[in-house]
Amino acid sequence: MAEQENGADSGEQQPQIKMQVLTQFVRDLSFENILAQRGAGGEVHPDVTVNVNLDAKKRSAEHQYEVIAKLRINSKNKETEDDLFLLELEYAGVFHVENVPEDQLHPFLMIECPRIMFPFFRRIVSDVTRDGGFPPLNMENIDFVAIYRNEIARRQADQEQQPSGTA
Repeated sequence: MAEQENGADSGEQQPQIKMQVLTQFVRDLSFENILAQRGAGGEVHPDVTVNVNLDAKKRSAEHQYEVIAKLRINSKNKETEDDLFLLELEYAGVFHVENVPEDQLHPFLMIECPRIMFPFFRRIVSDVTRDGGFPPLNMENIDFVAIYRNEIARRQADQEQQPSGTA
C-alpha cells in the first residue's frame, strides 16, 4: 500500500494554469441586407440559423495562441423561405496560455477561449443586425463543449470511413 501512496500522487502539484487575453479583434465581417436589396415588404417572420466553426493555432511567440470563431448567420422568412439577411463574422482572440498539459491544450483552446470571446462577438452580432435595419439579434449562449465533442466525433467517423492504406 505504501508503494501506491508514493506513486504519481506524491504531493507534487501541477503548476497553476495561467491564461491571459492579449487582444481580441474582428478579422472579417460581412452583412448583406437581402430584404432591403430586393425591396420586399409585407409581413416577415424570421427564421434564424447560426453556424459556428472554431479554429486555433499556435503563434510564433512562446505560449501564445490565436483562436478564431467563424459565424455564419442566415435569416429567412418562415413563410416564403426568402433570405432576409446574411451575416458572416470572423472574430479572433490572442491568448497567452501556460501550464496546460499538452493533452488538454486543444480542448482548452477550443472551449475556454471561445467562452471568453462569446460576449464580445455576441455584441457585434447584435449591433450589426440592429444597424442593418433588423431587430438586434441577441444570440443565445453557445455550448462550446458540445461543439468540441461533435467535431471530435465527426473526425473519428471520417477516419473510420477512410479505407486503410495497403502496403
